[in-house]
Amino acid sequence: MAAAPDAGNCPKCRRTWPRWCFSAVLSLRHPPVTIEENPCMKVAVWMTECVAGCKQAVLAGFLCLLSGFVFAQAQTPPGMADQRAKSVTQVVLGILSYARWPVEPARLRLCIVGPTEYTDDLVKGTTQATGRPVTVRRLLADNSSIVSECDAVYIGKLTSEERSRLFASLSGYPVLSISESDDQCTVGSLFCLRVGDEQVSFEVNLDSVARSGVRIHPSVLQLSRRKPAAP
Repeated sequence: MAAAPDAGNCPKCRRTWPRWCFSAVLSLRHPPVTIEENPCMKVAVWMTECVAGCKQAVLAGFLCLLSGFVFAQAQTPPGMADQRAKSVTQVVLGILSYARWPVEPARLRLCIVGPTEYTDDLVKGTTQATGRPVTVRRLLADNSSIVSECDAVYIGKLTSEERSRLFASLSGYPVLSISESDDQCTVGSLFCLRVGDEQVSFEVNLDSVARSGVRIHPSVLQLSRRKPAAP
């Protein structure tokens, strides 16, 4: 019986792997091979098994390191997502604080419509500097109560048909609309967010602002990247 040497003691396998990878390396070892006819063949088998064990040890070590890298990478996006969500909340609340409705609501009702990416922090609600509470709820795009139960809407990903129906239902009502993902910002929404890695900015559709019945402070309009209305 010629027992295969451990990969760690093989002359061609002078590698040092982390202890947490050691079990993975051991699990890839070949079982011992019995050759009785020729002692020289034992040496050949021993060396072949050693080389195979080396290759598998290297592979196991690489997979261990790769899994560590993927794990580290997976920890980064949630932190960035949380930061973006908080930045979006600050921008949205800032816009709302500089908006004026024909009849000021005692409680500002913000409705989230459609799937969104950056509202995990916004849905918690808050209180404005004036002491007015801001309540947040989710509604379906086809909910007919949006115009009567929402002072502002935060719009996520909707189909073209859903967006058209939503804006048609909002027409003539003092409802402030903010789109999370509207590349053109030429139809419908008063404000369109631009969420980047380092900052959150927004564009404003002046035509939509004029038609909405909601007055926006000039300083907010100056901060935005103004977008002309569609022809």
